[in-house]
Amino acid sequence: MPLVDLPFPETDWSDSNHREPGCPVCGQLPAELLEASREHAHLRRYMHNLPIHETGLPQLVPALDRSMGSLENPNIIYPVGDSVFTHIMPDANDARNWHLPIEPTVLNDYSDLMRTIEELLIEAVHKFPQPLTREEQTEVLLSALDMVTHVAGPGSMKQPDGTWPRSKKNVTIGQDDLTAVRYLLLRDKIGLGILEPMITDPNIEDISCAGVGPIFLEHKVFKALKSAIIFDRHDDLDAFLRRTSERINKPVTYRKPIVDATLPDGSRVNIVYGEEVSKRGSNFTIRKFTATPLSVMDVVSGGACTYQMIAYLSIMIEEGMNIWVSGETASGKTTLLNALTTFIPGENKVVTVEDTPEVQIPHPNWLREVVRGAAGEAASVTMFDLLKAALRQRPNEIIVGEIRGEEGNIAFQAMQTGHAVMATFHAATVEKLIQRVTASPINVPKSYMDNLNIVVIASAVKLPNGKLGRRILSINELFGYDSVTDSFSYAETFHWDPITDKHEFTGHMNSYLLESKVAPARGIPPNQRRRIYQDLDRRARVLEKLHKSSGITNFYELYRVLGNARDQGLF
Repeated sequence: MPLVDLPFPETDWSDSNHREPGCPVCGQLPAELLEASREHAHLRRYMHNLPIHETGLPQLVPALDRSMGSLENPNIIYPVGDSVFTHIMPDANDARNWHLPIEPTVLNDYSDLMRTIEELLIEAVHKFPQPLTREEQTEVLLSALDMVTHVAGPGSMKQPDGTWPRSKKNVTIGQDDLTAVRYLLLRDKIGLGILEPMITDPNIEDISCAGVGPIFLEHKVFKALKSAIIFDRHDDLDAFLRRTSERINKPVTYRKPIVDATLPDGSRVNIVYGEEVSKRGSNFTIRKFTATPLSVMDVVSGGACTYQMIAYLSIMIEEGMNIWVSGETASGKTTLLNALTTFIPGENKVVTVEDTPEVQIPHPNWLREVVRGAAGEAASVTMFDLLKAALRQRPNEIIVGEIRGEEGNIAFQAMQTGHAVMATFHAATVEKLIQRVTASPINVPKSYMDNLNIVVIASAVKLPNGKLGRRILSINELFGYDSVTDSFSYAETFHWDPITDKHEFTGHMNSYLLESKVAPARGIPPNQRRRIYQDLDRRARVLEKLHKSSGITNFYELYRVLGNARDQGLF
């Protein structure tokens, strides 16, 4: 079985013999951490096992701040849900710091108790109607647990021989035992088992397992981390992946060893199963789903772009320009695409086409189309099929989660017929994007390329301070194709300077789209077309004021406020 292997030895400390007055550990704890350890027995147990003389005293914070990412040796505990905490702790022997889950079961073995309770639950759950949803499953499990347990008092009822008192119908436990059992039951039967503390942590972006060994994480604040959760046997890892894939109705087998799927919370999982195709053993990667997407204000706060840049993009989206966000893996393409959807007018009909559902749209008139099955399967529905169907649905905007193959040709046909298309694409530069789009398997004729108006290049970069960050490297306007010279015309409108970490408006007073497309569409006379730059600056100031003065950052709230401002002619 996978296990939590904390990087320090377990002591013989017992909560039953603990007295806070005179306790050397409690006497050192900061007030917030001491109060939390009084309330949560498992946090108290963890703190009394932690070698504070080596690690130092951790700081308990109610929520993380991005500025904490600059700490050289972070030693921070923060809550994840009602009863779970996470400890970020340095590792002097590794470039990655520790990510340690503090669950109600930490430093306690409840396996025997859980086996006993599961035996009793087999009979108890049959007394309830068959649950159909996750909420109903949770309710049935907790109700059945109440039937098979008797809480005799606080603490734990564990006997010296390591068992708990039981009868034919129930088992006697303490309140601390009940907290741990409830947690384990929901974690393993409803959630993703031992991975659940990382799934429920909103600060984690990526969870990956490279085979037998520890789980590796990408954290929004502390970046690259390693978890104390490990798989120490190939059989356990294979069993975990079989069980997980079956629960999401995408069973993995030796015949079908690669699976891309969506977890119940919307996160994206890729599984590669078996040592035949992965020499280090089965592996998996989970790209976390965010319930509320980042807004453009969050993107600006992170330094990825400026108010002027999002004002520019908002104008282009309103005018129905075709925009692709391109970049390498984990460059923030989908995050940016999501954020930009708040600029699509609220009355528009939007169709999204995706391989796995990641794009989130705030609009009420939203058709969300998702690929079914694998290419070549008899009942499969491909991106190509869905895009062809989208053209018949009269959308104002088509959004493609990621263009990879022949569906790119259909996307260009949609642009030619007047549909606005937004999409993400894997290419690090405009040149590489054009090469891929005009070559097999997409095969878009070169003369069609000017249907794509704007290419936004995003990337994960090393900043001047030595840290990693995500930046929009450039926003580019495409003009057309010269068949005589076999060359494409495009120009950078915005450019990121890696030396100063600032963005330059290189297209100021020289933007083809603003002056030749947007200005005429807005009724600006040709001899006054440069008035459009004043509109752009005014819009940038409005966005900055909304962010800094009004404090509006929430994705859905921003969509609502911008809709009202647009109706009143203020945006």
